This record gives sequence, C-alpha cells and structure tokens, in this order.
Amino acid sequence: MKLPSSTRVLMRWMKRRLPSTLFARSLLIIVLPVALMQIAVTYVFFDAHWQTVTARLSEGLAGDIAWAVESYREDPRPESFAKLSQRAEDSMGLSIALQPGRSLPLRRRDPPVLLEAFFAPIDRSLDRALSERLDAPFWFDTTRYPAYVDIRVGVQGGVMRVLAPRDRAFATQGHIFVLWMTVATVLLTAIALLFIRNQVRAIERLADAAEAFGRGTDVPAFKPHGAREVRAAATAFLAMRGRIQRHIEQRTALLASVSHDLRTPLTRLKLTLALSEQTKRTADMKRDLSEMEHMIDEYLAFARGEGGEAAEPVKLRPLIEAVSEGARRLGAEVDVAADADLTAMARPSALKRALSNLVMNAAAHGEHVAVTARRASDGGLEITVDDDGPGIPADQREEAFKAFARLDESRNQNTKGVGLGLAIARDVARGHGGDIVLDRSPLGGLRAVVRLPG
Repeated sequence: MKLPSSTRVLMRWMKRRLPSTLFARSLLIIVLPVALMQIAVTYVFFDAHWQTVTARLSEGLAGDIAWAVESYREDPRPESFAKLSQRAEDSMGLSIALQPGRSLPLRRRDPPVLLEAFFAPIDRSLDRALSERLDAPFWFDTTRYPAYVDIRVGVQGGVMRVLAPRDRAFATQGHIFVLWMTVATVLLTAIALLFIRNQVRAIERLADAAEAFGRGTDVPAFKPHGAREVRAAATAFLAMRGRIQRHIEQRTALLASVSHDLRTPLTRLKLTLALSEQTKRTADMKRDLSEMEHMIDEYLAFARGEGGEAAEPVKLRPLIEAVSEGARRLGAEVDVAADADLTAMARPSALKRALSNLVMNAAAHGEHVAVTARRASDGGLEITVDDDGPGIPADQREEAFKAFARLDESRNQNTKGVGLGLAIARDVARGHGGDIVLDRSPLGGLRAVVRLPG
C-alpha cells in the first residue's frame, strides 16, 4: 500500500528532526513516555482535583465574607462590629477590619511572571465565588502576603478589609504534588541515562574494535560487554576477526613458500645464463627473467598487503622525499609541498609502497610531478599526486583500480608492470581507513588523492 505524498513528506521531516545516535534515540524512547505521563497526570490532578478543591474552598470563604458583610449592614454600630470581628476571628480564622472613608483600589496587583500560571486559576476561582455571593464591589490580592489573602469589600462609609489564611482560599499542597512529580521525573531520567549509557558504551567499544581491525590495527583488551545481544555480536566479531587473521596468515605462508620455490629455479636459470655465451638470445632471456622476478614481487605485495606491519606515527615529508627520489632518477621533475611536522598514524612500509606506486606511475607517464600533503578540513590528511601526462578518461578511472587492469587491450607484456600499482595503493589506503580517488590534474594529466584519517 502506497502512502500519500503528504504522509511521506511528514515522515521524512520527522526523520530529519529525530536524533541520529542510539543513545539519544533510546533516551527519547524511555524519557518521552515518562514525561508525557507525568504531564498528563499533573494536568488531570489540577483539572479534576486541585481546581475542584480550590473552588470549594473559595466558595466557603466567599460565604463567610458575605455573612460578615450582611451582618455589618444589619447592625453597623461599632460595638456590634467588634463582636462580629471577634466571632470571625475565633470561629473562622478571619481578620476583619473596618476602614472608614477609604475606597477600593483601582487595579489588582500583578503576580510575578514565573508564578502567573499558578495564581491565575486561584484568582479566577476566588473572583467567581465572590461575584456569586456578594452584591457589593470588592477587590482582592492573592500575592502580597505569603500566608494570607487580602480581600476588601465596599460598604457604607468605607471599606471592610478581610485577611484570610491562604488555606481557606485554595489548596496549598498542590505545589508539593508537582514537586514530587518533578523529582520523580528527574530521578527516573537519571537512572535511564546511566543504564542507556552503559548499553551504548558496549556498542561503541565494538564499533571501535571493528574500525581498528579494518585499519589493520588490533585492540587486544577488547572483550564482549553489555546486553546479551551485544555480547553475541561482539563474540561473532571476535570469531570473524580470528578467521580472517588465520586466513591472512595461511595465505602469506603459502605465498612465501611459492616465492621460495619459484626463486630457486629462477636463480639457477640466472646463473646458467651468466655462465653462458652472451648473445642476443641470452640478453632476451635475462630480460624475461627480470620481468618474472618483478611480477612475483608485485603479486606477493598485492596478496600480502603489508598486513603484519604495526601502525606508528610517520612524518610525511621525509617519506614523500624518499619516494620522490626514485621518480627523479627516472628523469621526472618532482615538486614536494608538505609541512615538516605533518604526521600520520600509518604503517610506514605499506604507505611508502602505496605512494611509491603513485609517484612512479606519474613519473612514467609525465615529465612533471607535484606531490602535496596537507591537513584536510575534516581533520584527516590528504596527499595529492599530480602529473602532466595523458591522464585517464573519467569513465575508466574506477577500472584502473582493478587488479591486473592496465587500460591496454593488448596487455603487452613487454611493458613493465602487471597492473597492480593502483590496486595495491588503494588497498593500502583503505587498510588505513582512508581511500584513493582519481581526478583531472591542474597540470593536465592525472590527479591521485590519498585520503587518510587524522
């Protein structure tokens, strides 16, 4: 069933707004329902209980004030008012005073901004109760005194002022409930943070170990941690890592044996040719033997991948200069631009071989080579090799990285090389957690960009 376009747009919008990390998403899954539940419970409490109790208390207080006003109207003598005031103090907890010649304030005192939402329902409830019980003008203030509510009623000859305890006007324990709800929410959130952090840390350790293994390094102290599913994934990773390492070791041992077995007859052939009469045929045979040795070295380097070498800090400038010397001996002009203190965490021999393949390839096809190393904007490292040769067409650049690809349909074996230079270079770069891309060079030829993590 295909979703409507508006629904798909809404889902994409929500996906972009949601957090991307597992920690944030887990926290959202746990904390958001708790927070919504607390808000719903608090709203139901205030709407169905607290406001109802406050309304009943306000109506009772308004009734007492209405009684006091009616009693004063029936007998406004001072001695009668004194008895009325004393009776209200003893029986109702109300402090009543008569203010002759005074008038009601013109406006009410505004509550503090932070408490406005709290006092607004109280004011509305008390105003409604007084309006229903009194037929005289009145004024009240619920914010001036911490423990009392100031209520004033216009009477003949002045104002009757009533100070009532706050718990007579509204339920004063409502904020205690809100406080407990807030404390419970904070406590539950803190507990959720601790548990989620521990679970996510186990996944992060697994990701770090996998990343380190992908770069050719190892994390010997890594052990499965966390939930059962995470431990199962970590155990599967360790088993996979062991199988891959055994495969590499077996392949390297096999290739070493093959190399030894092949070099022995090659050495005998070279010795035989050296002792033979030097003719054009023996010179051709020597050249063929030299190419065979070169091919064996290339095959071994490609298959071995320098996997047994440990990573260490490597200064790029001396490494690039050493590689460039070989290209200069071929007659190419090589310019090097790199800071002397630019350092990369790499396997020195592997990185040197990769850069040597790129620089020598550039020198073989061009006359001018420029090698630049710099710190990238994302914190990584970029090593750029430019040449002024014929370059590689855009549609064939990815093909050039394939093993044994020489971009030559005839695959002429008289041309030095077996098509492994770029393949080895990319294998080394990816083994360090980076990559190599090809592009058009400003010099007119090919540009190879080696990207390495910082």
